[in-house]
Amino acid sequence: MASVKRRAVPIVALDFSSQKEALALVDRLGDQCSMYKVGSELFTTTGPSIMEELRRRDRSIFLDLKFHDIPNTVAGGVKAARAMGASLITVHASGGTAMLRAAVDAAGDQELVGILGVTVLTSLTGSEVAESWGRDAVSPIDEVVRLAGLVATAGAHGIVCSGLEAPTVHKRFGPRLNLLIPGVRPAGEASHDQARVVTPGDAVRGGARYVVLGRAVTKATDPSAAMDRINQEIAAAQP
Repeated sequence: MASVKRRAVPIVALDFSSQKEALALVDRLGDQCSMYKVGSELFTTTGPSIMEELRRRDRSIFLDLKFHDIPNTVAGGVKAARAMGASLITVHASGGTAMLRAAVDAAGDQELVGILGVTVLTSLTGSEVAESWGRDAVSPIDEVVRLAGLVATAGAHGIVCSGLEAPTVHKRFGPRLNLLIPGVRPAGEASHDQARVVTPGDAVRGGARYVVLGRAVTKATDPSAAMDRINQEIAAAQP
């Protein structure tokens, strides 16, 4: 039997400072988006309340807190996130294999609650990575592939990487790692604080399983219309 190809999932980032603003967008988009990202700003402001409200609206949750600590502490954080209803949870891949395995064990079934290893932040250039890691030079794509190997060894659901590295990772690991691509911008839009960006269509063609959308939707004059255009672009790019 031929394998069924899964459609790339668009995720809207609720990068707001208040629950009221975040839920207003969720309600406005309705069935146009089924999964939302809750990051450090919103979660720090609202705590579990935003998770409860999203679950009440039958929306899936990508909890992007990027855990990075000793294995036992990360495991505890993942268990708490799972209990709050998170479907995807990020940890820093640079935390090492033991930490990654602790996160995977705490999450359980990776198809129900997936651990994503954050590789190299899309806001960083190669020179900035080299500076922070104390090296003369760093190739982002080489570092992403190296860290992806740790994530795969730990048995995690996938990785977070930029769309520029996605084709190489997808070719190397295939369906073994699901790719979540942030820093996605429709053609012609400003990159803002992202250094390595692609369009939604390019992300999907590069192997993305999840496509994270921020200001392209949240700051649009008409978020619903913007989401509709992006959904169409993602659908057209499907293999």
